[in-house]
Amino acid sequence: MGAWSHEPFGNDNACDWAYGLKDKSDYSTIEEAFDQIIKAKATEEYLDADYSTEAIAAAYALVKASGKSTAEDAYTNHVDEWVKRVQEKPSVELVNKAQIALNLALTEDSELYELWAETEDLGVWKETVTDLIEKLK
Repeated sequence: MGAWSHEPFGNDNACDWAYGLKDKSDYSTIEEAFDQIIKAKATEEYLDADYSTEAIAAAYALVKASGKSTAEDAYTNHVDEWVKRVQEKPSVELVNKAQIALNLALTEDSELYELWAETEDLGVWKETVTDLIEKLK
């Protein structure tokens, strides 16, 4: 059985994504996650859940790199280690991409939104994502 919770790393895809930060010391993996969902929105009618879960995980990492507090769990260790290696703060452009990506994840044509809408925890999940958006402001 896979992981499933409203937290940024509460799913298998986001946990797998976090491993990709292991040897990184820049924002390339973070930016790729945002670019992926933004590009998908421009070319596809329906956003695959994986795009959203990775964008949410990347936004968590960006918030953490900005020095703002976030929830922690076993999978945030990879993010914490990555933050120690990143030397500069995120650019305004990257933060803007993050906000766009998170707002796309919250749209009704997002598969992840649809999956959460089928549960009684849609509000909790939306609150988690909007909290990340607020922390990026």
